[in-house]
Amino acid sequence: MSSVEVAPVRVAIVNDYEVVVRGVIGMLHPFRDRVVVVEGSAGLPPFHDVDIVLFDTFSRVSGNGVDQAFMLSVGATKVVVFAWSVQPEAVAQAFAQGATGYLSKGLDAISLVEALEAVHRGEIITLLDVGWAAGRSEGDWPGRTAGLSPREAEILAYLVQGLTRQEIADGLFVSINTVKTQLASVYRKIGVGGVETRHGRGGGSRSQAVQWAIGNGFAIEPKRLVNPIGPD
Repeated sequence: MSSVEVAPVRVAIVNDYEVVVRGVIGMLHPFRDRVVVVEGSAGLPPFHDVDIVLFDTFSRVSGNGVDQAFMLSVGATKVVVFAWSVQPEAVAQAFAQGATGYLSKGLDAISLVEALEAVHRGEIITLLDVGWAAGRSEGDWPGRTAGLSPREAEILAYLVQGLTRQEIADGLFVSINTVKTQLASVYRKIGVGGVETRHGRGGGSRSQAVQWAIGNGFAIEPKRLVNPIGPD
């Protein structure tokens, strides 16, 4: 008896940044017989009919959880959150808002594929590998070539959006002291000086960092990538 051929899971990758979207697409491409990326969307809701939306939360998580407007835009399509943040509060809020999976970006590609297949079968999946803390990642993010870690790049992206240090801390479920430490590292790596104001708005470092970020891939430019890899 011949085995029944199973169609690959159809996936849309969503994030504000094209470099992030392309990084995830690159991870999944070797497994295209099991998971096929129908569309990558930078700064836009998915357009095509897919089985799962893989929502990369880089710079898109707030203190109220996953972007509620985005969750409403996908309707009944299953949403799997793909995030650096593995704090229990972030996970709980994502599921409360309708996510059907929460996956750490520290996962390797095969683990990501297996998790997407499980969600497609109807399972609720949470995989919170923290390997990224040691620097392991198969994806990409703006500022990586300048030596920024994923968390540092997220914080810089929030600065570009105009958030205060406290708002950043709330969005990432970390302490404000952690944000201050990360900002100091960001400023050092990208070569800006000075000290932020007492309230975290303005200040030489902040304005210089935002200018640097806009010129180095942190400006959001909406774009839809259909058949993003192209024919083999």
